[in-house]
Amino acid sequence: MNRGATTISPGPRMRAALIVAILADALQLAIFPLFVEGAASPADDILDLVVAGVLSYLLGWHWEFLPSFAAKLVPGVDFVPLWTLAVANVYRKAKQLMVTVDRNVNEHPTGSDSGSV
Repeated sequence: MNRGATTISPGPRMRAALIVAILADALQLAIFPLFVEGAASPADDILDLVVAGVLSYLLGWHWEFLPSFAAKLVPGVDFVPLWTLAVANVYRKAKQLMVTVDRNVNEHPTGSDSGSV
């Protein structure tokens, strides 16, 4: 496997990130009156900052988190589970990267007889 590539396995960090994302989205749906103001709601902003920080800690920084964070500032968008979708997309991309790296390693194996005549 390529040592320079970052891969995310479906291990405890991915499961924890998915649970955090689902809980955050469910909380924003279940407690709608508290979070209805969108960008004007400090509780919603704090929740989104905490979720962004926890997900970045668990999975590393990914560009998928930025649109999720920005869209949560728009009133009414809290009905869309953007954190859950962002984590699912990070996992999908990591899985694609892992398949690509494995395919490249299998196509170009390194061995002691690769340079012999």
